[in-house]
Amino acid sequence: MDDKFQPDVIIVGSGLAGLTAAMEITNSGKKVLLLDQETEQNIGGQAFWSFGGLFLINSPQQRRMGIKDSYELALQDWKGTAGFDRKEDYWPRKWAEAYLKFAANEKYDYVSRLGIKFMFMVGWAERGDGSATGHGNSVPRFHVSWGTGTGVVKPFVAKAYEAQKKGLLQMKFRHRVTELIVEQDTVKGLKGDILENDDRERGEETSRNVISGFEYDAPHVIIASGGIGANHELVKKNWPERLGKAPENMVCGVPAYVDGKMIGIAENSGAHIINPDRMWHYTEGIQNWNPIWPKHGIRILPGPSSLWFDAKGERLPAPFLPGFDTLGTLKYIQETGYSYSWFILTQKIIKKEFALSGSEQNPDITNKDYGLFLKRIFGKKAPGPVEAFKEHGKDFIVSNNLKDLVKRMNLLSGDHLLDYDKIKEQIEARDMELDHKFSKDTQVNYIRNTRNYLGDKLGRVASPHKILDPKNGPLIAVRLNILTRKTLGGIKTNLNGQVLREDDSVIKGLYAAGEAAGFGGGGMHGYRALEGTFLGGCIFSGMTAGKYIAGL
Repeated sequence: MDDKFQPDVIIVGSGLAGLTAAMEITNSGKKVLLLDQETEQNIGGQAFWSFGGLFLINSPQQRRMGIKDSYELALQDWKGTAGFDRKEDYWPRKWAEAYLKFAANEKYDYVSRLGIKFMFMVGWAERGDGSATGHGNSVPRFHVSWGTGTGVVKPFVAKAYEAQKKGLLQMKFRHRVTELIVEQDTVKGLKGDILENDDRERGEETSRNVISGFEYDAPHVIIASGGIGANHELVKKNWPERLGKAPENMVCGVPAYVDGKMIGIAENSGAHIINPDRMWHYTEGIQNWNPIWPKHGIRILPGPSSLWFDAKGERLPAPFLPGFDTLGTLKYIQETGYSYSWFILTQKIIKKEFALSGSEQNPDITNKDYGLFLKRIFGKKAPGPVEAFKEHGKDFIVSNNLKDLVKRMNLLSGDHLLDYDKIKEQIEARDMELDHKFSKDTQVNYIRNTRNYLGDKLGRVASPHKILDPKNGPLIAVRLNILTRKTLGGIKTNLNGQVLREDDSVIKGLYAAGEAAGFGGGGMHGYRALEGTFLGGCIFSGMTAGKYIAGL
């Protein structure tokens, strides 16, 4: 670092939260030193790999799609979803209310001014537990950015390099923080290891060989280093009993650098870490046939039509349907004693309903390719990456008859728990419900109902059809694994982003943002999330801390 460059703020982490905070601070003319243990190829962090969904309330896209939304309805959904019930939830509640106001007002203009644009269709994630006051989104709120996660990250990265040219920002990669410097109860700076250079591609696991050390001081330090999703040892340590026994084997939805170590470093300096048992892992994980990072898993973003069976061949009951209640389904699956489950579906369903989470799995949206996107909606096949998984993916089985399909499912699992006659009976019973316009099958009724929403009818939900009718085939089975992803708890902060001790006193000079802070306050999502709130939480918490410091 240039000896003449004395930063006003040091930010740990070059992900979305850190970049947002850096933008706000440098806009005020103050100087920022940005540190990251990874290489410059990884600037933007985990957000780069995301599908790019943002939670918005009463947006222009919603209004054009005929969706009536409001802050009040979103607050009702959030409270029913979060289930705040702890003394420690004081600041998470405050952050949730503040975030919802941001999502209903300033957020759309804030990201639009940066050049972020959204697709015209609004997605409907986490459709809920079937009650008005319980978990789930009452209306579609999942806005996919045109460009996926890469499109969300791009303008913030550009702002960082602009500030660098102006002499307001310096970035130091391969700098791993190991300790905060605390003097007289105030954070004065930090120290750590300089790691050797590594030219591996973005997302690949990099070297941890130390070549020297560093120590920097500044009056303000922001921790924006992410969560624990790639540290399966920490995931298992914090796994709550309410979700059953922690899975022995999980696939990983985040790169290896999402290790959670800065959270522990903050705790060693007096920060209060709350809600570590609250986490957001997915039940629809598949092993990546072309992995980038260790245990690389991809999440299927399913429409509502696939039939979901547990490892023993029992069809999952409502509300544990595809896309309804992530953690409720996780608990149900773990209680079976097995950490995997199955989708059984048709080519007609996979073509219309399967999307894969990740910027690299959606080249049409990531690359803003209108022609390719239209093929996704109206083509005869599923999107290219989905068809590639169907052909190469270890968890996919394709067959023209159910008996062969079940036989191969048993071979793949190695447990031989599935009985062909039992599976056949359940699918035939479901198919019989389509012989008339009435039904007592919740999933069938929901498929019919959801197609009343144009966004679902056009690009998300296949028309109701019989699974065992050969004209809808071939049949497809997908083994679903538990996939680690987000940390919902974290470093407790007040509404300025300042880190708090257990007694709620402020640790002077220390701030936290993004997933390290549970996306704000140490857990603004509570027990569950409504989706599209993770990238938005990074932006909001980074913006909040950045604006507060900029105004000092």
